[in-house]
Amino acid sequence: MILVTGTVRLPEGGFDKLLPAAKIMMTETRQEDGCVTYAYARDLNDPDLMHVSETWRDREALTAHFETPHMKVWRAAIVEVGLISRDLKAYSADEGEPI
Repeated sequence: MILVTGTVRLPEGGFDKLLPAAKIMMTETRQEDGCVTYAYARDLNDPDLMHVSETWRDREALTAHFETPHMKVWRAAIVEVGLISRDLKAYSADEGEPI
């Protein structure tokens, strides 16, 4: 299992501008083979910080995700809004356990 987690920093008001594209991206990605979970969330204390949380069956599924048409549209939307920074990392993990 592959976990992707991190943050995306947007300019002031960027989250609201990106929201329609983010909803489409989440909907399309969640239908991909190998996608277990996929979510974006706005930081409650910093409205221009977006948290990213993804779980993928394996590295191959994540690699295929990067080549989808909706990923290309998403990347263009982020550029249009004005990405300030992106800090995302992928981790290999087991199934985990409830806590």
